[in-house]
Amino acid sequence: MAKKGKKRKRKKKNYFLNTLLTFLLVFSSVLILGILLFLVWRNAGKKEEGEIAGRDPAANALGRITENIPQEEPQEDLAGMEDTQGQGGLLGSVQETEESGEEPKGKYAEILSDPVYMAENNIYEKETSKEGEVTLAFGGDILFDPSYSVMASLLQRAGGIHDSISEDLMDEMKNADIMMINNEFPYSGRGIPTEGKQFTFRARPESASILEEMGVDIVSLANNHAYDYGEEAFLDTIDTLAGIGMPYVGAGRNLEEASKPVYFIAGDMKIAIVSATQIERLDNPDTKGADDRSAGVFRCLNPDHLLEAVREAKENSDFVVVYIHWGTENTAEVDWLQLDQAPKIADAGADLIIGDHPHCLQPIEYVNGVPVVYSLGNFWFNSKELDTCLVKAVVGEEGLKSLQFVPALQKGCKTSMLHGEEKARVLNYMRSISPKIDIDEEGYISEK
Repeated sequence: MAKKGKKRKRKKKNYFLNTLLTFLLVFSSVLILGILLFLVWRNAGKKEEGEIAGRDPAANALGRITENIPQEEPQEDLAGMEDTQGQGGLLGSVQETEESGEEPKGKYAEILSDPVYMAENNIYEKETSKEGEVTLAFGGDILFDPSYSVMASLLQRAGGIHDSISEDLMDEMKNADIMMINNEFPYSGRGIPTEGKQFTFRARPESASILEEMGVDIVSLANNHAYDYGEEAFLDTIDTLAGIGMPYVGAGRNLEEASKPVYFIAGDMKIAIVSATQIERLDNPDTKGADDRSAGVFRCLNPDHLLEAVREAKENSDFVVVYIHWGTENTAEVDWLQLDQAPKIADAGADLIIGDHPHCLQPIEYVNGVPVVYSLGNFWFNSKELDTCLVKAVVGEEGLKSLQFVPALQKGCKTSMLHGEEKARVLNYMRSISPKIDIDEEGYISEK
């Protein structure tokens, strides 16, 4: 009986060894087969690549070259950037160039090919209607507050702004390469009116689209009504204008932004626009001035920061416009602070100085060789019958080619371009208050 038990144990042990050897043999066979299949697949791939390279040696060479080019870091996604220029926008113009396959040309081609740099430095591209020159047009104060007569009247007119500004005057505005006005109010539904202030203005954000209908390309916010409903409404204004791609100047979220010039590259020329306000003339004004940490307008009661901004603009452009909110309301007389700052601004590098705020026309003269339009008057602001104007400047590579005063009249909540005897009347008035210049029958201005 003992011998039979040992025999069974020996058979059981042999069965286990046979099973193990069989498993190892099968596993080895599968592994070897897998290796063989991989080698066959890899050789087939190399053969196919060789055949492709043989068929298209140029493509093969390009592939080798591409492998050796260092890969750039991915740039910031521009798809979410705002269209920061009306009538097409900075990004719009760049995208059109990319789609057409055309590379920017001229001395500013490198800047125009870099939309990120342009956005960071307030630079916008504009097409010109005539090669070798840029036409600028300037109007005075506008008001879109529906609680006041001009906007209330517009809302009742079927044609909107086209029934509020005469067709020929609108054509002048739209035909200018760069059209600028003073935006004398915030766009917002928020905030509370400044306590104790006699007039406070506020427009609905959607009314900002009227600027585009008017052909406006840039607005000044450097005035004494931009902050009428406090910081909330002020910041809403900045966001609203950015949202429709409308450049603004003379205000910002801090002093650096508020004092920064806006640049237009047009006709292979770079035009700089700086805007500031010396109204109100108080140490603690209702209209908050921007500082290093808080939002507000660009104040120039002390002109040091303004003169610095003008010098910066001069260094970085071909032509500098300073659009300034100054003077005494409702008088044609130029006040002491206008007379004090005009020569300083001219000497800092301005090529043209345009003023507004007095709500009426004021003299034009040349200061240290620089033309100064002390006040444009109202443009489309209230129901009063007032003489007003557009001022047109044509700039060429050598500087200012012409300066023209275009007479207009604000009456019955409508602003119209003047002709005939009425045009002559306003031109004669401007001659009478501007003894240091000549104005011809078409309004062209020259220094005596």
